[in-house]
Amino acid sequence: MKASEYMMSPVVTVRPDTSAAQAARRMRQDSVGCLLVVDDSGDLRGIVTDRDLVMRCLALDIPPDTPVSRLMTPSVITLASTDDIRTAYRTFRRSGVRRLPVMDENGHVAGLLTIDDLFLDVFQRLADVLGPVAWTVLRDPSDSYGVSGDPPDTP
Repeated sequence: MKASEYMMSPVVTVRPDTSAAQAARRMRQDSVGCLLVVDDSGDLRGIVTDRDLVMRCLALDIPPDTPVSRLMTPSVITLASTDDIRTAYRTFRRSGVRRLPVMDENGHVAGLLTIDDLFLDVFQRLADVLGPVAWTVLRDPSDSYGVSGDPPDTP
């Protein structure tokens, strides 16, 4: 499976001159924890997270009208839309980031993959596998407790 099958699209973007306060309002409005910073051509210039706004702005008493270009992480680790999901897992593990922009074949942002997206997929797969097993145990308690269906004696 490709990383692009798990990504969120479209992504929420801002321009480099967007203020920290505007970025925070945009995150709240769109219920997201990060914004991709793109220039007028749509080229990815950086990523700014809710944590960046707190640690690089609020905690340091930086004015809220500071542009996100001064607060963002400019060197963004990305995935290609054609990358396999295993590549995404490896990239998350090696980099320690929680969000990876996914780039199309032209080098433009196609979407965003988060570690939460992968957790959700893992949990759904586990539920698919364990669901029938759990249902069987719930339906036939004698398999869990023995022939009589009574719980075992406890000391």
